[in-house]
Amino acid sequence: MLLLAIIFSHPARAADAGFNQFIASLWPDAQKEGLSRTTFDAATRGLEPDYKLPDLLLPGRPATGAPSQAEFVQVPADYVKEASIARLAVEGQRLMQKHRPALNAIEARFGVPATVVLAIWGRETDYGRYALPYDLLRVLATQAYVGRRKEQYRTEFILALKILGEGKVTRKDMRSSWAGATGLTQFLPSELYKHGVDFDGDGRVDIWNSVPDALASAAQQLVNKGWQPGLRWAYEVRAPANVDCTQGVPEVTRPIGDWLRAGFVPVRGQKLSAAEQAQPASLLQPEGIYGPAFLTTKNYFVIKEYNFSDLYVLFVGHLSDRMISPQSFATPWSASTQLRTANVEAMQRHLTRIGLYGDKLDGKAGMKTRAALGAYQKSAGLKVDCWPSEAVLQSMSKAK
Repeated sequence: MLLLAIIFSHPARAADAGFNQFIASLWPDAQKEGLSRTTFDAATRGLEPDYKLPDLLLPGRPATGAPSQAEFVQVPADYVKEASIARLAVEGQRLMQKHRPALNAIEARFGVPATVVLAIWGRETDYGRYALPYDLLRVLATQAYVGRRKEQYRTEFILALKILGEGKVTRKDMRSSWAGATGLTQFLPSELYKHGVDFDGDGRVDIWNSVPDALASAAQQLVNKGWQPGLRWAYEVRAPANVDCTQGVPEVTRPIGDWLRAGFVPVRGQKLSAAEQAQPASLLQPEGIYGPAFLTTKNYFVIKEYNFSDLYVLFVGHLSDRMISPQSFATPWSASTQLRTANVEAMQRHLTRIGLYGDKLDGKAGMKTRAALGAYQKSAGLKVDCWPSEAVLQSMSKAK
């Protein structure tokens, strides 16, 4: 760290010299992965760090955090926006017909519905129309050098070089997000090696240009994370008036039939089979007691492994449903507002101090935070709605 501090106290040329020295130090690891010296030198020649990336630790400079992802700072109505869902559903229906043979084969082989992998593609890159803004190697190298997760990105950088060396993709096509996810369905290099599938049979896994490869790889990733064929991702339900919103955590799991007998009602009056009612499910209320409620199955949490956000799963799951049915959520989202991240983090700190919360202090109102807020509201004699509000913030401030 002292070396880095010295490097960053000098002009950019010195900082780049330090970066170049770091890149050169990676050659033994790259060689172990089977990379040739020629490929390593060609790929890293002229590579420069990007110190404007988020989530870096730069000595002598203010810490930069990850950008505020929409999944965590927007209220559900803004994230799962009806206009976006409707547009992507129509385009998804068109692409379903265009790629019908490949999608049928993917469903048959992996047991993952075509609509689900299409929805992932739609959410991740707008069906390939979103131009990824960053150079993959530059992102991974910078994050490996001065990022918050250096070891992880060191591995990802070496694997990205391996991908290039194996000819899976051209250098110009190696575009990514700021966090190093690449391809039509947004994989880190390590995920490509774990889950990548050559579905079009051309001898290489190409998630950048081959739709069959990208969608089959997404399906394989879901299968590897535990996807259960024939199981819905979630059921929208109407919660009973006396619902205890603090039960809305993954640890509280009951057969769907038990939830129904407790007063939860499928929103469209559908009759669930005995097999469906026997499936374990957790309660999800993204806006506390306001807005839609869902009974989430194992497959909900499998999709969440793809992107650890409830709103992401709601978007993907609902978009997949909308490719089959035009019906939106039966219960509208409320007009609730999201408090600033700093205020939610302050709540989490208070909840941690009083023993009601034991998860990350990240300023995100996820499942566990909402349940802990509900528990606090119970103890403070407030209305129990499991939602971070100004009233709860003021109550906590007075309790300090």
